Amino acid sequence: SGSSRHKMAKKTDKKKAAKSTINEVVTREYTINVHKRIHGIGFKYRAPRAIKEIRKFAEKMMGTPDVRIDTSLNKSIWSHGVKNVPYRVRVQLARRRNEDEDSVHKLYTLVTPVKVASFKGLQTQNVETAES
Repeated sequence: SGSSRHKMAKKTDKKKAAKSTINEVVTREYTINVHKRIHGIGFKYRAPRAIKEIRKFAEKMMGTPDVRIDTSLNKSIWSHGVKNVPYRVRVQLARRRNEDEDSVHKLYTLVTPVKVASFKGLQTQNVETAES
């Protein structure tokens, strides 16, 4: 029984190592349910709040305070005006290295929209990128 306990300890070590991989470059696709995030928000604040919520989502998923939203995503959120924000949006979150700036943050997250015919049955997916 001693050896099995030792194995368990090793497993937890591996988990800890996996937890600290926040400083790695990665790209994933997510579906964000915007509808539930702007429920009960007054009409004139819906699109701006949706953008804020997407920013918050990206920060939570990628663990980077620096989140940059692509103009095309902004356009697609605002496509039906300030009131009628699309219920769901499929986005690609890319955690990237911050090279050009002498910024506090080593990494930033770029959020870009992904065109999909339907949101049914979509899972979160890792995207293979050239820079890694």
